[in-house]
Amino acid sequence: MAPSKRSEPAAPAVLPAPSYPAIEGFVERASSADVEGVFASLAGPLAELKGPRAAQGKKVEAAVARTQELLSHLVEVKERLEAEKKGKRR
Repeated sequence: MAPSKRSEPAAPAVLPAPSYPAIEGFVERASSADVEGVFASLAGPLAELKGPRAAQGKKVEAAVARTQELLSHLVEVKERLEAEKKGKRR
């Protein structure tokens, strides 16, 4: 009987790093007020939905609110890092 050949496990594929250039560019340029302005135009029409789309509208409202919260957090972190960087230079 011939010895069985064991195949070596394949090396894990290297996944590319995620890149979100539109979001990165927005966060680099935006202020907290800009984030509020972007999402303000979405709140009204979603709240006005009626009938069978109202339930779907509520889900979209929750997703939009969460997205706004995350973008606001990113902008705050960017502003804090910039302030710390300026503080260390002085």
